[in-house]
Amino acid sequence: MTVGSAWCSPAVLLLLSSPSLWAAQISCRNEDGEAVDWFALYKLPKYTRGEDAGLGLQYLYMDALMQDWQLGKYLVNMTQGALGQTLGQLYEAYESKSNNTAYAIYNDEVPHSDSTSWKRGHTKGFLLLDKSQGFWVIHSVPLFPPFPEDGYGYPASGQSYGQTAICITFKYDQFTEIDQQMLSSNPQIYSCSLPSAFQADLPNLQKLCARSRLPSAPLHRLSKLQSARGEAFLHFVKSHSFVDDIYVAWVAQELKTDLLAESWQHSGQKLPSNCSLQYHVYNINLIGTPLNSTFHSIEDHSKWSVSKKNEDQWTCIGDLNRAVEQAWRSGGFMCTQNEHIYNAFRNLVIQYESCNDAST
Repeated sequence: MTVGSAWCSPAVLLLLSSPSLWAAQISCRNEDGEAVDWFALYKLPKYTRGEDAGLGLQYLYMDALMQDWQLGKYLVNMTQGALGQTLGQLYEAYESKSNNTAYAIYNDEVPHSDSTSWKRGHTKGFLLLDKSQGFWVIHSVPLFPPFPEDGYGYPASGQSYGQTAICITFKYDQFTEIDQQMLSSNPQIYSCSLPSAFQADLPNLQKLCARSRLPSAPLHRLSKLQSARGEAFLHFVKSHSFVDDIYVAWVAQELKTDLLAESWQHSGQKLPSNCSLQYHVYNINLIGTPLNSTFHSIEDHSKWSVSKKNEDQWTCIGDLNRAVEQAWRSGGFMCTQNEHIYNAFRNLVIQYESCNDAST
């Protein structure tokens, strides 16, 4: 590269960093429709105890410009909310039938379907990108989101229990890594568009969209990702052949931290807290919100964990539960050491289960 080709005038630099240019690109969106590098969302259960009993549609929200949770300005079933604003870009891409964007929506429980695919990953999410950048949302809501032709909505089945979502904006080159993660997670994609211009860079996504035979996947894979604004994330994913509890067997040991874990406890055989390896995993029992309300883990369908020790500051949000049958399911977690995300989630933990079943 010559010196001249690397130089930008002040006017060009101003243009490249201008909020209007950033806002025009595909990205996670806040409740004002503005582009953000990432956001985290915690949909509250319908039945909480305390001063503010929930509706099952309220959510806590934070993004890269905030330091703590705030109560969402809208309800989760409204298009003005963060999920509605973000997903709206995907629906617009669907309606335009543009060859310049690619998208995929996946869920192990598909809208308008009574069947659950046990052969596919226990994964829920959606992504949208063009050749510049895009976003990836990982969430815990069954039957969500609706097919693009149906428009935005939120399933009634997702109201009773707590749910989580994380959205991250990525530059285009990061989606080649995400494509590799998709191979191991093997999601059930029910709506997608992958024009030919993207297929060479995203071969696994192309096969998943076409429901073609996939190449052999690694037992597990750890990917280092960077958001569009340069924030570091780690994405853990395991295939169905990695038959173990991802929290205990891998994530806690890889991050070298004891974890407090929150996950769905209604189906199958719940796993107890585990102190068998060097780094332990403790089940969360009780959660307290900034709204002076509390709810028990059994009222929560979300999947997340935080470091027990404040100095480690790991937070992971993802797909899999701590249950015996989940050892045979593929899925994963997005992890970060962002101190604001960590403090927001860690401060929710009121009570957790020790390994001798005594509450702490």
